[in-house]
Amino acid sequence: MPALIPEDYLGDVHERLTLYKRVSMARDEDALRDLQVEMIDRFGLLPVQAQSLFAVAHIKLLADQLGIRKLDVDRAGGRIHFRAKPNVEPMTIIKLMQSQPKVYALDGQDKLRFRQELPEPAQRIEFVQKLLGRLSGR
Repeated sequence: MPALIPEDYLGDVHERLTLYKRVSMARDEDALRDLQVEMIDRFGLLPVQAQSLFAVAHIKLLADQLGIRKLDVDRAGGRIHFRAKPNVEPMTIIKLMQSQPKVYALDGQDKLRFRQELPEPAQRIEFVQKLLGRLSGR
């Protein structure tokens, strides 16, 4: 899915690159939110592609906090690859698998697989955000 700052939203290449760097360097949700507000103030409402950019950046922040080293998602589901010592309670994963055994399963020692039809990019983002929220105990 396109997760970018479109040229017709912000024509200056240098400014776009600077904003990409600021998005990637944001250390928490507040910093991301402040940057979104700044961009809206300066350039107008965010186009869908820029909204996707911020959603992906938010997912990366959550994943990093949880000790996730890689997250693969496609139309049929995906896989979460955890670091050696993730910041997720093992019981949370067990309860998740027990509550929806057709959706969630372990795939080796460090991967959680999920099967879920997610044909649209927006559905994938929403699903992953909710899943990461559940893994964090939110």
